[in-house]
Amino acid sequence: MRIARALLPDGDVYYGLVADEHFQPLHGSPFDWPLDALTAAGRPAPLASVRLLAPCQPSKVICIGRNYVEHAAEHGVDVPSEPLIFLKPPSAVVGPGEAVLLPSLSQKVEHEAELVAVIGRRARGLTLDNALEAVLGYTCGNDVTARDLQRRDGQWSRAKGFDTFCPLGPWIETGLDWRGQQVQCLVNDEVRQSGSTADMVFGVAELLVYVSAVMTLEPGDVLMTGTPSGVSPLRAGDQMVVSISGIGTLSSPVRAG
Repeated sequence: MRIARALLPDGDVYYGLVADEHFQPLHGSPFDWPLDALTAAGRPAPLASVRLLAPCQPSKVICIGRNYVEHAAEHGVDVPSEPLIFLKPPSAVVGPGEAVLLPSLSQKVEHEAELVAVIGRRARGLTLDNALEAVLGYTCGNDVTARDLQRRDGQWSRAKGFDTFCPLGPWIETGLDWRGQQVQCLVNDEVRQSGSTADMVFGVAELLVYVSAVMTLEPGDVLMTGTPSGVSPLRAGDQMVVSISGIGTLSSPVRAG
């Protein structure tokens, strides 16, 4: 099942279901009520007639660094012995088709394609047995990073936190087995990143256990699970496409900020 959030031609924003190239608006939110309790709000609209937005509005964006061996190697650093957590602000989130803006403060901004777990219920102190029950589904994400600032600062908040540095979408795919999905990033139709979630050092359940021991997860929060190798600089005018098997594609034009 594909859950999206969309701006309709009449200016209203709804959560809804995507099927057969149509968007079915729903009364309410899948983060407030079970999906089977939500009812249709009017007739389905052609998908081409609505504007897809970021599929959720997280209170926090939780990210995991160096969760692929080859990505750590391309930066000349070791894989951590436990998950490396950092945060992006909610103000960094943009939806499908929205531009990533290159800030004047950085001379080297890079893409990072990632599988993203979307939290469906409030959770704290998860275990390996129940961690995946907290996941509503999965979407595509791009952990855009000002690499020069990341290296200069020593901590990552500024480098990861610029407005527009967290594209999410196009929808939330429920019932997906996160293991063995292909993750790619194309820039101007050239494959820059290509990897498999099977190569993650820490799996989704392990990450959720680790993170939920630190902070309460709220409905709509997202967990970005790390990126494969192949990150590269972006220039104004580029077109990025993050593609994850079983989910779909997330396109983002790059513009000067």
